[in-house]
Amino acid sequence: MADQFDVIEAGERGRRRWIGLVVVLALLLIPVVGLLTSRDPEPESSPAMPGPEPIRSLTTLSSAPNLLNPPATVKGGDEVIRVVFPHGVRAEVRYPAELDLDDMGVRPFQGAYVDGSYRQFVAPYGGEIEITRGGKPIRNYAANVSLWPRQAGSGSQGQVLLFTFEEWRLAMYDRGVGLTFEQRRDLAENLKGRVTKDGYLVLSAGGSTRLTKPGDVADGEAVGPQLWFGGGAREMVALVPTLDCKKYTGTPRVVQGRGRPVDSVCRGDVLVAVTGPEPFRRQAIKGIRVTLK
Repeated sequence: MADQFDVIEAGERGRRRWIGLVVVLALLLIPVVGLLTSRDPEPESSPAMPGPEPIRSLTTLSSAPNLLNPPATVKGGDEVIRVVFPHGVRAEVRYPAELDLDDMGVRPFQGAYVDGSYRQFVAPYGGEIEITRGGKPIRNYAANVSLWPRQAGSGSQGQVLLFTFEEWRLAMYDRGVGLTFEQRRDLAENLKGRVTKDGYLVLSAGGSTRLTKPGDVADGEAVGPQLWFGGGAREMVALVPTLDCKKYTGTPRVVQGRGRPVDSVCRGDVLVAVTGPEPFRRQAIKGIRVTLK
């Protein structure tokens, strides 16, 4: 009997252990299943995070170059370009091809007296953005003439009149005692510009404005009509029609004031003034020839 009991007892203990194990497992699985069933189903793929919005307050400022790149023809080892000065006189410029005057680009300069006060009309190298800075003018004096604030760091220069003649932009920087409203309006009405078929700007004036002539000098500076090649941080060449050039001592301030050595030479009735590295100056002084037509 004892053996039978022992066998029966042994079987009961196995069943009890098995039942106990099932109960324990069930107790452990209940919270796990509850946790899994309480979670939201995960999407098949997570949506892409949205990219940053563009900064709408930033504006791209652009300005067309205020230069003319005249076509050049080749003669021997030289290149030849045809130019027109702001007072309408044509010329042929021959130069060593290595100087690349055609690639440097050319722009006009013209001095003037407004009611006896000297002013300069300059084509800004970088275009109108040098004047406008992406802003708005103070006022308009004509459809093609606007007034802009004095530029920071411009020294004694004051407000700026900006003229538009087709693709050209011409700036007049006020100086000293600025022009009056009436003088500016008269200037806006009477300074005229026409663009030749080959793209050069020719100026004329009336009213109280008188344009300077070849050979005119103010404070030791050449102020007559000129053509400027290059600019900015690059080399620069100024061609200045000058009557009796060899007796002339003035040099354009735009060349003088660049902080680099300057060389000049007379080619007939045209002063050639050059600034830049010494090899460039030497080649320009030796090789540039100007023939007025």
